[in-house]
Amino acid sequence: MEKAILSVEGMTCNHCVMTVTKALNTMLGIESVVVDLDTETVTVVYNPSITDLVKIKNEIEEVGYDVHI
Repeated sequence: MEKAILSVEGMTCNHCVMTVTKALNTMLGIESVVVDLDTETVTVVYNPSITDLVKIKNEIEEVGYDVHI
């Protein structure tokens, strides 16, 4: 497993937290997701043999947020 901390702009409330968490938890290879509104980060533990940061970034962007890896 690998751990990545992504900078995600535009998250402002608990609905944002739930939206990002739900989107990532539907992906194969995601072990855990922690969204921190105060630091505007998403910490993801994932299996790199199943998914990668580009796919994770794209999934977050598909639900409406800007991601910086």
